[in-house]
Amino acid sequence: MQQEVLVLIRLILAHLLTDFVFQPASWVKERSLKKYKSPKLYAHIVVTAVVAYFFSGIWGAWWLPLLIGISHLAIDIWKSYKPARVKFFILDQLFHLLILLVSWILLFNNGAQVLATVFQFISGPRFILIAAAYILAGWPLGYLIGMATEKWRNQAQVNAEGLDQAGMWIGLFERFLILTFILINQYTAIGFLIAAKSVLRFSDKDNTQRKTEYVLIGTLMSFSASFVIGLLVQTSFAYFT
Repeated sequence: MQQEVLVLIRLILAHLLTDFVFQPASWVKERSLKKYKSPKLYAHIVVTAVVAYFFSGIWGAWWLPLLIGISHLAIDIWKSYKPARVKFFILDQLFHLLILLVSWILLFNNGAQVLATVFQFISGPRFILIAAAYILAGWPLGYLIGMATEKWRNQAQVNAEGLDQAGMWIGLFERFLILTFILINQYTAIGFLIAAKSVLRFSDKDNTQRKTEYVLIGTLMSFSASFVIGLLVQTSFAYFT
């Protein structure tokens, strides 16, 4: 199974190289303009298929470059008709990865084994605890902190000059980082994160005292709650092992 997984990793590496490293920006631009009539699109498909076949190392699988090449062509033509948005970029890459996964399963005829392994992983207590912790730290906790600090936010008039929903995303990512650092036992990294945010916040001379105090309260709530969630998850690990 280890060698089989290595083949999947090599296929993913081949995709990353051909889609981002070996594909010039001029090819992408021409594809966006000419769609399926772009010669550079088909050049990219040939490179993608050949590199994937080479990286697989399974020379008897003559169908592999055909499957990857044709599917990659269909996905790229679809994407060429979509605007340059994050959601379409993510969908594009998910489709490519799905094709690689299907190709890998066909290579080794191990679909049942893969499904059994995935089900065993996602049904295990560690995965469930970690998933629940990130969901809790991300959205319910953010909603709770927002309600708890609403009166101070109104007093500080934070939304008057700030970017739309920037504070929400900053809080979301900082809670995810804190939780991640706790789960991998990197407590010192939390100190660097706090220091970095403090430098950025207090170096802004335009901040009023009310705004600074509001941000400090929200940050402490966010950090403290994420810290507690991380410790609870770690304690639960010991219970299930």
